[in-house]
Amino acid sequence: MASLQASCFLVSCSSHSCSKRINAAISVPKLQKIQLSVPKNPLKLAEELSLRDGFTSKIPLENTRVDQYEPINSTANTTAAAKVYAILEAVADRIEMHRNIGEQRDNWNTLLLNSINMITLTAATMAGVAAGGAVGAPLLALKLSSTLLFSAATGMLLIMNKIQPSQLAEEQRNATRLFKQLYSQIQTTLALRDPTEIDVKDAMDRVLALDKAYPLPLLGKMIEKFPSKFEPAVWWPKSNESQSREQPKQVITQGKNGWSEDLEEEMTEVIEVVKGKDSEDYMRLGNLALKINKILAISGPLLTGIAAAGSAFVGHGSWAAIVAVTAGALASSVNAFEHGGQVGMVVEMYRNSAGFFKLLEESIESTIQEKDLEKREEGEMFEMKVATKLGRSLSQLRDLARKSSISNVDGSTIDEFASKLF
Repeated sequence: MASLQASCFLVSCSSHSCSKRINAAISVPKLQKIQLSVPKNPLKLAEELSLRDGFTSKIPLENTRVDQYEPINSTANTTAAAKVYAILEAVADRIEMHRNIGEQRDNWNTLLLNSINMITLTAATMAGVAAGGAVGAPLLALKLSSTLLFSAATGMLLIMNKIQPSQLAEEQRNATRLFKQLYSQIQTTLALRDPTEIDVKDAMDRVLALDKAYPLPLLGKMIEKFPSKFEPAVWWPKSNESQSREQPKQVITQGKNGWSEDLEEEMTEVIEVVKGKDSEDYMRLGNLALKINKILAISGPLLTGIAAAGSAFVGHGSWAAIVAVTAGALASSVNAFEHGGQVGMVVEMYRNSAGFFKLLEESIESTIQEKDLEKREEGEMFEMKVATKLGRSLSQLRDLARKSSISNVDGSTIDEFASKLF
């Protein structure tokens, strides 16, 4: 702060004039000079500030001008990357479509099951009441209502057994899972390297193969629910196996691209176990479930049809009412077991599991039959993927191959399945 002082009062008088002067002085403290040292190179200052913040830069900032920086080339600017991103968007859309349609078809199964069972039991009750002594108009009304309800249940059961809503819902669940898997694979490709036209074609082929394996519409493209022969599901594009089989076997150099003779023998033994145990078992179970589903699908409408015919003759003998009520009760039981137990879903589950093992077999065989070792997937990575898919550790996978080799020498059958997941 400045201090005000009265320095002096001088009064001088002369004979001619008298003057009065007041002098005031304000003392202000002097400010110290602050000297800022600005480096000649501004980029040197930026480097020092970044180091003070705890960050280290590997890019030398000295002797660097702004015009020396090069623009970063983004993979999104390439044609192949743009195509892959477009396929990725289509895959994401398909995931949402299959999820929504799967929920809808699961609701179909529940609603149709409850509706048909209520109609069947109501019709059986009416047939029993009509046989209890009703005459005239009441008897006709009960007979007509019972016959119409049984006929409606027969028609609804024919449609329901044809489309198998529980199996449709399982198809959409599998499609959603597989499209999610494809989505993750495409994202991994984009994260690891710049995509090429080969990646675009591979992604497109996989999308089309999944669309063919799990169609969305019902009319015209629905998967046959009662085929003459049980076949595993196929949701991957077929490769040209004839060329690879004609290639001679190459002598493997130890450690080349992670492959060795021992690893190739191990994969061969794993294939034998998968074919002889897992695939064979799921094909057997799938055939059994398919036969049971066929029997149930025929029995339900047949019983409701018999009940409709019996209810039409109620009042002309006790046998008609017995047939109507008994057939109606049996039809409700069969319908509850088939669709409440979701036998169609079980068939689709076995079909998908058999397809999983078939895909595993083809992937191992195509990898082993590849002549150029550099074109194969890295050996240790491939072994880890196979072990993960089978729910095993690397040591457990090698033990399985060793047991299979010993059983082949002894002529015995291995008592262990390859997969621990299914």
